[in-house]
Amino acid sequence: MEKNIKNFLRNSFVSVISVCVVVFIGLVLIMGKRTEDTIDEISEIYMSEMNTQLGQKFTTVVGLRLEQVQGLIRQVPPETAAYGSEMTEDLTLCGEVREFSFLGLYSEDGTLETIYGEPVEVSQEAVLRSLNKDGNIVAMGMNENGERMLILGKRAEYPMKDGGTSTALIAGVPMEYLKEALFLDSEETLVYSHIIDGNGNFVIRSGDAFRESYFERILAEAKDHKGSAEEYVKELKEAMKTGSSYSKLVTINGEKRYTYCTPISEAHDWYLVTVMRSEAMDAPISSLDIQRIGIMVGSSVMILVAMSIVFLLYFRFSIRQMEELNDAKQKAIQSDKAKSEFLSSMSHDIRTPMNAIIGMTEIALKNIKDPERVVDCLSKVKLSSKHLLGLINDVLDMSKIESGKMTLNMNQMSLREAMDDIVNIMQPQVKAKSQYFDIFIQSILAEDVFCDSVRLNQVLLNLLSNAVKFTPEEGRIDVHLYQEESPEDENYVRTHFIVEDTGIGMSEEFQRKIFDSFERENSDQVAKIMGTGLGMSITKAIVDLMKGTIVLTSEQGRGSKFHITLDLKKSEIDERDMMLPHWDVLVVDDNEQLCTSAVANLQELGVHTEWSLDGRQAVRMIEDRHLQNNDYDFVLVDWKMPYMNGIEVIREMRNVTDGNKIPAFLISAYDWSELKEEVDASEIEGFISKPLFKSTLYLYLKKYMEGEAYEDESEEAEIDFEGKHILLAEDIDVNWEFISEILSSVGLVLERAINGKECLEKFEASEIGFYDAILMDIRMPVMNGYDATVAIRSLERSDNGLPIIAMTADAFSDDAQHCLEVGMDAHIAKPIDLKECMRTLQKYLNES
Repeated sequence: MEKNIKNFLRNSFVSVISVCVVVFIGLVLIMGKRTEDTIDEISEIYMSEMNTQLGQKFTTVVGLRLEQVQGLIRQVPPETAAYGSEMTEDLTLCGEVREFSFLGLYSEDGTLETIYGEPVEVSQEAVLRSLNKDGNIVAMGMNENGERMLILGKRAEYPMKDGGTSTALIAGVPMEYLKEALFLDSEETLVYSHIIDGNGNFVIRSGDAFRESYFERILAEAKDHKGSAEEYVKELKEAMKTGSSYSKLVTINGEKRYTYCTPISEAHDWYLVTVMRSEAMDAPISSLDIQRIGIMVGSSVMILVAMSIVFLLYFRFSIRQMEELNDAKQKAIQSDKAKSEFLSSMSHDIRTPMNAIIGMTEIALKNIKDPERVVDCLSKVKLSSKHLLGLINDVLDMSKIESGKMTLNMNQMSLREAMDDIVNIMQPQVKAKSQYFDIFIQSILAEDVFCDSVRLNQVLLNLLSNAVKFTPEEGRIDVHLYQEESPEDENYVRTHFIVEDTGIGMSEEFQRKIFDSFERENSDQVAKIMGTGLGMSITKAIVDLMKGTIVLTSEQGRGSKFHITLDLKKSEIDERDMMLPHWDVLVVDDNEQLCTSAVANLQELGVHTEWSLDGRQAVRMIEDRHLQNNDYDFVLVDWKMPYMNGIEVIREMRNVTDGNKIPAFLISAYDWSELKEEVDASEIEGFISKPLFKSTLYLYLKKYMEGEAYEDESEEAEIDFEGKHILLAEDIDVNWEFISEILSSVGLVLERAINGKECLEKFEASEIGFYDAILMDIRMPVMNGYDATVAIRSLERSDNGLPIIAMTADAFSDDAQHCLEVGMDAHIAKPIDLKECMRTLQKYLNES
């Protein structure tokens, strides 16, 4: 084994060295060629860009000067000018102001009349060619001192001394001006530029250029490389004739020069030549050499690293195998532990309510003659059964979450109705522990949104149930709801739900794992409270599925706060234009946030509103308005306030207003049942449940706008289904016994089918309109509820559209959705919630 390892190391070493040598040679060759290509590419790009910038600068400078000539013509218009001293003086003054060294009038026959400055000689052909091209003159001239002049002109018909008329007004500036404007003329620069004409003569030259012709200069310099210089001059002339750009690397007397030539569009037959000496590339080449050396050194380091890797490969391979074996062992241990903990938790959590159910059933059987004892036992059996059902639902939810099968059933929902439902559900629990409970709403941009209302209620009720359980008696539980513009899209609204309490709080350690499954804080207080440890993990999973966030802040002994943020799509259905008369309304509530929120909503409805945080102050405000003979139109008073509660405020209000009947409403998030016995119906106008959404206030107050008497909507109509025939498809005898007993008590006449096929046959054999509705189980032998529903809907009967309501233990939201998809009208989950069942039956049977 050892010999094989040595052979492996030796062969690997030789192989690595061989590969490195080949790599080094290849790198040297590639880098050399790459360097040359890069130099050529960079040089051409650099000089092309430089010529472009110089050309743009030339255009700017010449254009500015031409515009000055045009301005001079505008200032001394040729149409009104008469030849004489006045005209020449005006032209001279305007020209000197613009710093022109020369000004003259040019006629078509080549006559140039000097207005001021030294006389200038200029090519007639060049002037006329430039003038005919675009009406501008850009040419080179020479004054009597041999100084090159930049000649600029514009068409202008001025009277001339000889009695003729000029073709153009010409101005001149020293060519040195243009040179300074375009080039940084320094002897130390390695890049310099010239302007030459079509014959190669210098218009502007920079650097140490000699001779009058650029072509002659190149040929004169090329002593040892006449051939390459002549070829360059020839190619350059050809490019100038065709007006195209030209670039070439020229070697003259051993010195490399990169040249680039482009025509100047504003000046006919002028060309911009940029030359860069090879020294300009020394720095980049040196940088490339340094990089090459670095690559070589890096390659050497790579060889050493490769050698070390090969040497240690066997040992690391062995270590890695041992680590993998150890990891596999730890995962197996953790898996067994997790399974044991799960089974232990499930065993405990299931056995606890089952023990109560079995135990209380035994006690009830032994005390069958004691009705009070039996009722007490059955109440505890019912409570434990609900707890067991909650546990089963949580486990099933967790199973769906972990398998990725949980889906959302998005539908239109009303936040007002959702909050009302939460208030109705939480009232008995809060009342049982004498806790304070309030809901605050603020800045509601859209009451109707698209959301999975069932899952949203599940999340909020999970948080509120925990708040009730872990908050002591007379503690406080608050729900906050507010909205703001969503960053997602203008069709969405960012909705915030906050649930906070003054309960026992949580430790920092438990806060980090509160959203894990089966996690409960290990304390004496928590141990005495029933729970599964699944609610918060399900809550977190649902919020994540809704693409929202949930944030927890808590402190032991100070309470907890959960903040949920969801981006919900606004309802496409437009809300009604809710406006009320310009009433005067007083809102009284000891909580400033809730009070200001109600005031804001009322003001949006067009109502003038005043508010008070104290009952005694409110009574004084009512009395002051009464003495001014300007009573409030309505008074909204919170029920539970310190010093003076809502009932006392209303009674005192009657005293200070001499019994004047100002409509007064009591507002609260608590159950009204005990109040209705305490308050005389004549004392108040009615009850309004918090939270006070804008639509809630509108619905309660609009009747007064219409002149109708207020009816207490909270009173439920008596349930009476006398004479309604129901076909119930149910295969389980116990379920049939329970359901028939309950439904028969409200007057329904039930007939049973033990499976879907029998249900179909009985409906088909019945007279038209005999059955008012069908209650359909889903999982039945022979034919399930889905297939039976499809078959009934397809029958050619006038009553095949009767209400079909699913009554099944398939309780997930996607199960309910599937029921609707096959043609059912509603879904009731087992175990049956009697209130929900009656509400559903009332909806469909009262319509039929």
